[in-house]
Amino acid sequence: MKFFVHPSAICESGKIGSRTRIWAFAHVLPGARIGEDCNICDGVFIENDVTVGDRTTVKCGVQLWDGVKLGNDVFVGPNATFTNDTFPRSRCKPEAFGETVVEDGASIGANATILPGVRIGSGAMVGAGTVVTRSVPPNAIVVGNPGRIKGYVTNSNKVAVSVADAPDSQVDVQDSRVNGVKLSRLKRFSDMRGSLTVGEIERDLPFEPKRFFMVFDVPTRETRGEHAHKRCHQFLICIKGSVRVLADDGTQRDEFLLDSPDLGLHLAPMTWGTQYQYSNDAVLLVFASEQYDAEEYIRDYEEFIRMSSANG
Repeated sequence: MKFFVHPSAICESGKIGSRTRIWAFAHVLPGARIGEDCNICDGVFIENDVTVGDRTTVKCGVQLWDGVKLGNDVFVGPNATFTNDTFPRSRCKPEAFGETVVEDGASIGANATILPGVRIGSGAMVGAGTVVTRSVPPNAIVVGNPGRIKGYVTNSNKVAVSVADAPDSQVDVQDSRVNGVKLSRLKRFSDMRGSLTVGEIERDLPFEPKRFFMVFDVPTRETRGEHAHKRCHQFLICIKGSVRVLADDGTQRDEFLLDSPDLGLHLAPMTWGTQYQYSNDAVLLVFASEQYDAEEYIRDYEEFIRMSSANG
């Protein structure tokens, strides 16, 4: 036998990958598909229209109902609850169950509840007890009821220093490990009349801008960006309030805090950028090197990863 089934388990499916282990009191229905090297723990129930990828762990007390699709290297914590019917009634079966997708490398904490029809992005972390009511972006950290983004998984697992913590003579506050991303401070002059920040296009910006736009009145729970550009450079300045920015080149990720009008962040082309945790008064000014072109955007993270790998 290529896979292991505990004597107290029931496995009615023949579509089980090699080295997968199905432990005591688990029940797998005939239509389920489970990949290689998975760990299906005690008391797990897996319905027919369910797909589980390779190297995925499903801990004790989890039910995977019709419509649930788990990718590769997914972790599902004890007693996490998946749902597939938005308006459940006894003996009333919907025409189609909502599809819930958990992408590769995502983790779901113990006792989390996942509502039907959502997609949990690759590498995302859902905290214990979280109620997920909306789709979760790749690499996002979501907690609470309802679930809100509280951060992103990064390589350094830290936020950039505030401009107030850096020496006045220092222009480059922090170099990023993310390719083509650099945090810089513009010149600032202050006296009793107030403060002034100045930048020269050819000297302080690494490109000549062709347009600009401003983002404001963003509810603090919302995220923006979540895309990359094929050709366009961007330079971000939070001229009021604060906002966090996640930069991702497909290999490395880093997070930055823009909290001063003399702090600028350069995002080169082929950088996946996400802005979140806007303060109530935040105003984000963005300079762009190209005119708007919808075809120049990459809005699907998996496509971005494929293109980044090809370019690398």
